[in-house]
Amino acid sequence: MIAACALATSCATASGGRGEGRDEAQGEGGGRDAAGVGRPIPALTFDRLTGSPLSLAALHGKVVLLDVWASWCAPCKQELPMLDDIARRLGPRGVEILAVSIDQDLSNLKSFLGAKHRWNLTVAHDPKGAIADTLQPDKMPTSYVIDRHGIVRYIQAGFVPSDAAAIERRLADLAAEAP
Repeated sequence: MIAACALATSCATASGGRGEGRDEAQGEGGGRDAAGVGRPIPALTFDRLTGSPLSLAALHGKVVLLDVWASWCAPCKQELPMLDDIARRLGPRGVEILAVSIDQDLSNLKSFLGAKHRWNLTVAHDPKGAIADTLQPDKMPTSYVIDRHGIVRYIQAGFVPSDAAAIERRLADLAAEAP
């Protein structure tokens, strides 16, 4: 829970210059992420909004973008609809986008999601902040691109709209690799 609270003060904003994403795969930045590039993603399980559990292990064999976000984070509000569009385009190619909210209050999450009636990405809720405690992301949002074998290939810390094209390209490239 400590890491989740720390993230409340480190939401990357496009206006503050902190929104530039850190692409750890290319050696920029250096954060505290427990799931570093080239390492397996830790075993994590989340609750879908329906209440049913979803484990990352169940997504083995798919290319996964694991996004850690919250409804109070301004860049997250920009990012989620863009990730949803990517999920619509790349889902048929074996790409799963899993957006895990660390909102403590489920009503805030549902209010944010209610603005759009149908989402293509999978939304999960982690009110206790286990994902933040485990992965220790530097900024909100932070996305982890995971290959079909469960290995983290890229980490994107922060978000500005111009990041969306690079994120989609990375996912498409991994989806095109042989399983």
